[in-house]
Amino acid sequence: MREKEGLTQLGSQGTKYSMDYNPGVLERFSNKHPGNDYFVKFNCPEFTSLCPITGQPDFANIIISYVPDEYLVESKSLKLYLFSFRNHGDFHEDCVNIIMKDLVALMNPKYIEVWGKFLPRGGLSIDPYCNYGKPGTKWEDVAFDRMAHHDMYPENVNNR
Repeated sequence: MREKEGLTQLGSQGTKYSMDYNPGVLERFSNKHPGNDYFVKFNCPEFTSLCPITGQPDFANIIISYVPDEYLVESKSLKLYLFSFRNHGDFHEDCVNIIMKDLVALMNPKYIEVWGKFLPRGGLSIDPYCNYGKPGTKWEDVAFDRMAHHDMYPENVNNR
Protein backbone atom coordinates (compact mmCIF):
# COMPACT_ATOMS: atom_id res chain seq x y z
CA MET A 1 0.00 0.00 0.00
CA ARG A 2 2.78 2.41 0.95
CA GLU A 3 4.55 1.86 -2.35
CA LYS A 4 1.27 2.26 -4.24
CA GLU A 5 0.83 5.73 -2.75
CA GLY A 6 4.48 6.66 -3.38
CA LEU A 7 5.22 7.14 0.32
CA THR A 8 8.91 6.81 1.16
CA GLN A 9 9.20 8.38 4.64
CA LEU A 10 6.58 6.37 6.56
CA GLY A 11 8.17 3.40 8.29
CA SER A 12 11.63 4.17 6.92
CA GLN A 13 14.48 3.38 9.29
CA GLY A 14 16.88 5.51 7.24
CA THR A 15 15.31 8.89 7.96
CA LYS A 16 17.39 11.81 6.77
CA TYR A 17 16.92 15.22 8.37
CA SER A 18 17.32 18.24 6.11
CA MET A 19 19.50 20.94 7.59
CA ASP A 20 17.64 23.69 5.70
CA TYR A 21 14.18 24.33 4.30
CA ASN A 22 13.14 21.38 2.14
CA PRO A 23 9.60 21.15 0.73
CA GLY A 24 10.76 18.14 -1.30
CA VAL A 25 10.28 15.85 1.72
CA LEU A 26 6.51 16.43 1.74
CA GLU A 27 4.45 13.43 0.65
CA ARG A 28 0.75 12.94 0.12
CA PHE A 29 -1.66 10.04 -0.08
CA SER A 30 -5.16 9.59 -1.47
CA ASN A 31 -8.14 10.67 0.59
CA LYS A 32 -10.53 7.73 0.96
CA HIS A 33 -13.39 10.14 1.77
CA PRO A 34 -13.15 13.03 -0.72
CA GLY A 35 -16.93 13.49 -0.66
CA ASN A 36 -16.90 14.25 3.08
CA ASP A 37 -15.94 17.63 4.46
CA TYR A 38 -13.81 17.14 7.57
CA PHE A 39 -10.96 18.91 9.29
CA VAL A 40 -7.51 17.44 9.86
CA LYS A 41 -5.53 19.31 12.50
CA PHE A 42 -1.82 19.16 13.28
CA ASN A 43 -0.12 20.81 16.24
CA CYS A 44 3.63 21.28 16.14
CA PRO A 45 4.60 22.72 19.55
CA GLU A 46 8.34 22.36 18.87
CA PHE A 47 8.69 24.36 15.64
CA THR A 48 11.92 26.31 15.32
CA SER A 49 13.33 28.64 12.72
CA LEU A 50 15.94 31.40 12.75
CA CYS A 51 15.57 35.16 12.69
CA PRO A 52 16.86 36.19 9.24
CA ILE A 53 18.60 39.24 10.69
CA THR A 54 20.14 38.09 13.99
CA GLY A 55 20.29 34.33 13.48
CA GLN A 56 18.61 33.91 16.89
CA PRO A 57 16.31 30.89 17.20
CA ASP A 58 12.55 31.42 17.17
CA PHE A 59 10.24 28.87 18.79
CA ALA A 60 6.56 28.39 18.03
CA ASN A 61 3.54 26.17 18.12
CA ILE A 62 2.42 25.83 14.50
CA ILE A 63 -1.20 24.79 14.06
CA ILE A 64 -2.27 23.50 10.66
CA SER A 65 -5.96 22.76 10.01
CA TYR A 66 -7.25 21.72 6.64
CA VAL A 67 -10.20 20.22 4.81
CA PRO A 68 -8.76 17.72 2.34
CA ASP A 69 -10.00 17.16 -1.17
CA GLU A 70 -8.32 14.35 -3.11
CA TYR A 71 -5.13 14.16 -1.00
CA LEU A 72 -3.86 14.33 2.56
CA VAL A 73 -0.35 15.10 3.78
CA GLU A 74 1.55 12.15 5.26
CA SER A 75 2.38 13.06 8.87
CA LYS A 76 5.99 11.85 9.03
CA SER A 77 6.85 13.82 5.91
CA LEU A 78 5.16 16.85 7.49
CA LYS A 79 7.33 16.44 10.61
CA LEU A 80 10.46 16.26 8.49
CA TYR A 81 9.33 19.28 6.49
CA LEU A 82 8.66 21.36 9.60
CA PHE A 83 12.02 20.23 11.03
CA SER A 84 13.69 21.54 7.87
CA PHE A 85 12.93 25.09 9.04
CA ARG A 86 15.34 24.56 11.97
CA ASN A 87 18.23 26.36 10.27
CA HIS A 88 16.09 28.43 7.92
CA GLY A 89 16.11 32.19 8.35
CA ASP A 90 12.75 33.85 7.79
CA PHE A 91 10.35 36.12 9.62
CA HIS A 92 7.42 34.53 11.49
CA GLU A 93 4.91 35.81 8.96
CA ASP A 94 6.93 34.35 6.09
CA CYS A 95 7.21 30.93 7.75
CA VAL A 96 3.44 30.45 8.13
CA ASN A 97 2.74 31.66 4.57
CA ILE A 98 5.45 29.40 3.11
CA ILE A 99 4.05 26.41 5.02
CA MET A 100 0.53 27.12 3.80
CA LYS A 101 1.58 27.63 0.16
CA ASP A 102 3.70 24.45 0.14
CA LEU A 103 0.78 22.42 1.52
CA VAL A 104 -1.64 23.96 -0.99
CA ALA A 105 0.77 23.02 -3.80
CA LEU A 106 1.08 19.48 -2.41
CA MET A 107 -2.55 18.66 -1.66
CA ASN A 108 -4.80 21.26 -3.31
CA PRO A 109 -7.07 21.15 -0.24
CA LYS A 110 -10.58 22.56 -0.09
CA TYR A 111 -9.49 24.77 2.79
CA ILE A 112 -6.37 25.27 4.91
CA GLU A 113 -5.20 27.59 7.67
CA VAL A 114 -1.83 27.92 9.38
CA TRP A 115 -1.40 29.73 12.67
CA GLY A 116 1.98 30.34 14.27
CA LYS A 117 2.06 31.08 17.98
CA PHE A 118 5.65 32.20 18.50
CA LEU A 119 7.25 32.52 21.90
CA PRO A 120 8.21 36.05 22.88
CA ARG A 121 11.61 37.50 22.18
CA GLY A 122 12.33 40.92 23.57
CA GLY A 123 8.99 40.92 25.36
CA LEU A 124 6.89 40.56 22.20
CA SER A 125 5.17 37.50 20.80
CA ILE A 126 3.96 37.37 17.21
CA ASP A 127 1.09 35.11 16.12
CA PRO A 128 0.69 35.23 12.32
CA TYR A 129 -2.31 33.53 10.73
CA CYS A 130 -3.03 32.78 7.08
CA ASN A 131 -5.63 30.74 5.24
CA TYR A 132 -6.78 29.64 1.80
CA GLY A 133 -10.10 28.47 0.38
CA LYS A 134 -10.27 26.79 -3.01
CA PRO A 135 -11.37 29.45 -5.53
CA GLY A 136 -14.88 29.12 -6.89
CA THR A 137 -16.08 26.94 -4.00
CA LYS A 138 -17.88 27.58 -0.72
CA TRP A 139 -14.47 27.22 0.94
CA GLU A 140 -13.33 30.47 -0.65
CA ASP A 141 -16.14 32.19 1.30
CA VAL A 142 -15.22 30.29 4.47
CA ALA A 143 -11.63 31.51 4.14
CA PHE A 144 -12.76 35.13 3.87
CA ASP A 145 -15.14 34.78 6.80
CA ARG A 146 -12.55 33.11 9.04
CA MET A 147 -9.98 35.74 8.14
CA ALA A 148 -12.43 38.58 8.75
CA HIS A 149 -13.36 37.17 12.16
CA HIS A 150 -10.02 35.68 13.11
CA ASP A 151 -8.92 36.21 16.67
CA MET A 152 -11.94 38.31 17.60
CA TYR A 153 -11.70 36.77 21.06
CA PRO A 154 -7.98 36.16 21.61
CA GLU A 155 -6.92 33.77 24.31
CA ASN A 156 -5.10 34.92 27.40
CA VAL A 157 -1.48 34.73 26.26
CA ASN A 158 0.16 35.16 29.67
CA ASN A 159 3.64 34.89 28.04
CA ARG A 160 2.86 31.30 27.10
